[in-house]
Amino acid sequence: MAFTIRQLQYFVAVAEQGTVSGAAHILSISQSAVTEAIKELEIDLGVSLFERHSRGLNITHQGHQFLRHATAILADVSDARRAFEGNQKTLKGELHLGVTSLVAGYVLSDILARYRRAYPAVTVSAIEDNGDYLEHLLIGGEIDVAVMVISNLRDRMALQSEILEVSPYRLWLPMGHRLATAQSISLTDVTSEPLIMLTVDEIEEATGKLLGALGARLDVAFRTRSVEAVRSLVATGAGVALLPDLVYRPWSLEGDRIESRDVSGTLPVVQVGVVWRKGLKLSQAARDFIGVAQAHRAMRQR
Repeated sequence: MAFTIRQLQYFVAVAEQGTVSGAAHILSISQSAVTEAIKELEIDLGVSLFERHSRGLNITHQGHQFLRHATAILADVSDARRAFEGNQKTLKGELHLGVTSLVAGYVLSDILARYRRAYPAVTVSAIEDNGDYLEHLLIGGEIDVAVMVISNLRDRMALQSEILEVSPYRLWLPMGHRLATAQSISLTDVTSEPLIMLTVDEIEEATGKLLGALGARLDVAFRTRSVEAVRSLVATGAGVALLPDLVYRPWSLEGDRIESRDVSGTLPVVQVGVVWRKGLKLSQAARDFIGVAQAHRAMRQR
């Protein structure tokens, strides 16, 4: 028996919520319906997508791999529906887009792929830079919209934004690390470990403020602008890292050698959003891009 679109929607909801009850709540259906759909999907695929425990579910390595395919399939289905909602295919124009380094490969890529499929005749040009410079370009009218970290948006009077994703910070540990089996991890536990520091967007500033507030001197073992470098360094035991959950990829190269754990206490969150200049008459291409970004967010929240 082939799996259904409904089963994929239920699976993605459980993967994002971490519990059957949470998925059932956002889907407005019974928990038994979600449980039955997941069981049928696992039987059809011949793999275990989740590990069950008393507090909920942990997605397995095979589950992470299938999640990528499931989200892509649901995105394609959504695009197919949109193709018949109007004359998107005939729309021509230009879209000048900005993006910050952290979100370029983790948020923008899926949104941009959906936009290109829906509006293939629109010419898209993109620039990657830091948030301050992208704000300057938006205010000056040199780019139409930007997808960026908006947690610390500087000029909120001149810019309008809409949140696409909220990602909490988590602690990355190498497999076998002494903290990996701890019942709870505090920030003071983290300050005694060598840190691998990601220096893009606001990550270094937020991490430094968070740990510096404890009065501890940070033991920074390595600074890098590459998330993949952080992944490799943590996996090989060079240190630990505090990073937003949106860049955690257990199925990636060396990702299965890293444990991601919650830290007790108040940790910051990273807000990723789409930004444009207030009062500016947006082009149709820009308005459509914002619409695609909103649809992408809605799909992820289902």
